[in-house]
Amino acid sequence: MKNFLRALRHTWPYRYRLAFSVVCALCAAVLWSLNFTAIYPVLTILGNDRNLQSWAEERIKETEKQIDQYVPALERCTAEQERLKAMPASEWRDKRERSLAGDMAKLESKLNSARTAQYRYQLLKSYILRFLPDDSFQALASLIGLLVLGVAIKGVFEFGQESLVGSVVNLSLYDLRNRFYRNVIHLDVNEFGHGKEGTHELMSRFTNDMELLGVGIKTLYGKVIAEPLKAICCIIWASWISWQLTFMFLILVPIAVFVVGKVGRLMKRATRRLLERMSSIYKILQETFLGIRIVKAFTMEPYERRRFKRATLDYYHKSQLVVNIDALAGPVIELLGVAAGAMALLAGAYLVLRDQTHLFGMRMTQQPLEAAELIQLYALLAAIADPVRKLSSVWTKLQSGAAAGDRIFDYMDRMPRVQVNSQGERLPRLRASVEFRDVCFSYIPGKDVLSGVNLTCEAGETIALVGKNGCGKTTLLGMLLRFYDPSHGSVLLDGVDIRRVNLRTLRQQIGLVSQDAILFDDTIHNNIAYGVRGATREDVERAAKQTYAHDFIMQRPDGYDTRIGESGGTLSGGQKQRIALARAVLRNPSLLILDEFTSQIDSEDEVLIHKALREFMKGRTTFVITHRHSTLEIADRIVVLDKGRVEAVGTHRELLATCSLYQRLHEAHSLRQCA
Repeated sequence: MKNFLRALRHTWPYRYRLAFSVVCALCAAVLWSLNFTAIYPVLTILGNDRNLQSWAEERIKETEKQIDQYVPALERCTAEQERLKAMPASEWRDKRERSLAGDMAKLESKLNSARTAQYRYQLLKSYILRFLPDDSFQALASLIGLLVLGVAIKGVFEFGQESLVGSVVNLSLYDLRNRFYRNVIHLDVNEFGHGKEGTHELMSRFTNDMELLGVGIKTLYGKVIAEPLKAICCIIWASWISWQLTFMFLILVPIAVFVVGKVGRLMKRATRRLLERMSSIYKILQETFLGIRIVKAFTMEPYERRRFKRATLDYYHKSQLVVNIDALAGPVIELLGVAAGAMALLAGAYLVLRDQTHLFGMRMTQQPLEAAELIQLYALLAAIADPVRKLSSVWTKLQSGAAAGDRIFDYMDRMPRVQVNSQGERLPRLRASVEFRDVCFSYIPGKDVLSGVNLTCEAGETIALVGKNGCGKTTLLGMLLRFYDPSHGSVLLDGVDIRRVNLRTLRQQIGLVSQDAILFDDTIHNNIAYGVRGATREDVERAAKQTYAHDFIMQRPDGYDTRIGESGGTLSGGQKQRIALARAVLRNPSLLILDEFTSQIDSEDEVLIHKALREFMKGRTTFVITHRHSTLEIADRIVVLDKGRVEAVGTHRELLATCSLYQRLHEAHSLRQCA
């Protein structure tokens, strides 16, 4: 429950709303219990065919008779006590004094009880005379009208409590989601899409887990406050009639608490497994929808349907287990409540039918109970059972919320290894060189992706990186952006270790164009201006013209205000790459990274992009990952990587003459072009 309690801290800014909701819950609870107190006067009117005024007068007279009996008896005991004090000390006198003291205590208790009852009946009579008519039917109609009014007012307070609690929960989840997103978006790149905890897992925690946590918080501030208040108010009224019978009813509460605790622990484990299965469903959906072209091209729709069916069937079994556990608690608690109520009812019935005040030698009431009082007591006990039954599902919902909170805070507690270093020095534009000094890196300990890489690039130079797939090209350039930090060694810009500088100023110096042009479901203008706050339409158009994208953009119905759909689905591959390049151009970086940026475009688009690059790369340091000969021509030097190491460095001609790996790569690429 530790993480669930941490989530509750987000409700503290809204504590005044919570306090007001508690006031509403208390008012609703008082009115709830008062509704059941109307049973006694109704039964009195209907059962005896008399008005409440005469009933109150009779009650007052009865209490006066009792007082008249107790006072003389108490006076006789007092007189005898005085006589005993005058007698010589003896064993008989001591024994008689103890017996007499016990009798006087009982008489004083009865006398006090009778005087209290007399005061209550006199007070009640004053209210009856003031507010209720003499006619029995009119009095009954007035009572029922007050009952309806009380229910209406109670409904207003219940609405207020639910609304206030709902607003607190929604505002708290709003804050928590934003904090969660803020933390997640600053995590390391390898937290997204690596291992079994990929983006599908994050989506599940942002949606399903967050909703379950909200249900837990709402249950805590809703039912956990409102229902016990209802039960407490009913217990107070029931105890006024007979606290002994009420205690007999409550004797099974510890057993109910034990059962609810056991069920809650089962629920937490089951909910955690359920949330894991939901993550699996998100994973299948993500993979299928992103790879829908492959699914259709390879006619794998039946396979994907079966895979999804298996996942949803597994989710069904786990969710049904949660439902069954939740459903089990209610009947068990209800059974215990009925059993306790039956015990109290039988005990009360015995007292009424036998006109007794004691049961098994224990005093149960000060005065013999009336049938109407017993029925009212039983109604109040039944009213206690209803909130208790509703509370039976509270613990299971809290445990579900706790399980969701554990999964959410598991991510919120993660800290990125690549720190922003906001106090570090601000990095000026690159002037001298970029150096990789003895760089080593591994995603999994013991399996090096890069090993002892040493490479220096002068400012304004264009470096091309080639090598087999998996040789570490993208990882090496990812270190310039500090997507990862070296396990050993360092990356230097103008002789400064980039881990020492402010991360934001580092990335502001770099423009990235990747193999998959990442575009957002927004307008063309906003996609080009992404990353440059305050970019004007003129700035955006200038960047688009530099990348030869302006003409096809203006052919769109809304020009630069055209929405391009999810991942730029309305654009061709070459158009997407030119917009991505325009985004980098607008940023005006001193260092440009091009990662297989022409691998998915046709020759015509490639010519235009190369033309744009030749103009834009002047005076900028550029790193290019490519296998295309046409792209290698724009490089000043070519770096050949193999198994995470620098195999050779040189120009295209030098490497063809001296590097066998480069020769094989070049020949393989030439064969693909001929084919």
